[in-house]
Amino acid sequence: MWHDMFSSGIPYAEKAIRTVLVYLALLVLLRLVGKRGLAQLNTFDLVVMMLLSNVVQNAVIGNDNSLVGGLFGAAVLLFTDAVLVRQAARWGWFSRLTEGTATVLVRDGRYDERTLRRQGVSPGALDVAVSVQGGDGIAEAELVVLEPGGRLLVHLRPGDQVADKDDVAALRALLTSIDRRLAGG
Repeated sequence: MWHDMFSSGIPYAEKAIRTVLVYLALLVLLRLVGKRGLAQLNTFDLVVMMLLSNVVQNAVIGNDNSLVGGLFGAAVLLFTDAVLVRQAARWGWFSRLTEGTATVLVRDGRYDERTLRRQGVSPGALDVAVSVQGGDGIAEAELVVLEPGGRLLVHLRPGDQVADKDDVAALRALLTSIDRRLAGG
């Protein structure tokens, strides 16, 4: 029993190479799937991610069911991820290559239908994003951008933006000033 837990079925160098290659292949495949698939996981996407991890398991650790072999594969995977994430933060070109760039989905209150289809984003999802930002409809959006991580950023037209704390404070100050004038005059 103890021997099986600690005895690796394949050489550790092979396991490390397998892990890095599978990581890079998945990185490329997920990049090809697009931004929406990563940030807005629906039920279908969740099932795919769960099955994907099971599908590539043997490609990563080979014919090895040992505890040490699995932990070694996990360590190589985490190390590879840490190195690549740091390089992406360091080099803009590498970040654009691995994560992509922002994509404009709405400009001046109009959907870019072609880009929406290409990115797999529904107009309904954009309507919700505009509503969450305080807008009443897509016509109030100056710009809606799909970020590389899959987040939707909504820029409302200046007159359609929700009041913030500074706006409320300025309004209170104005009302106080009006009250003083009325009381004194």
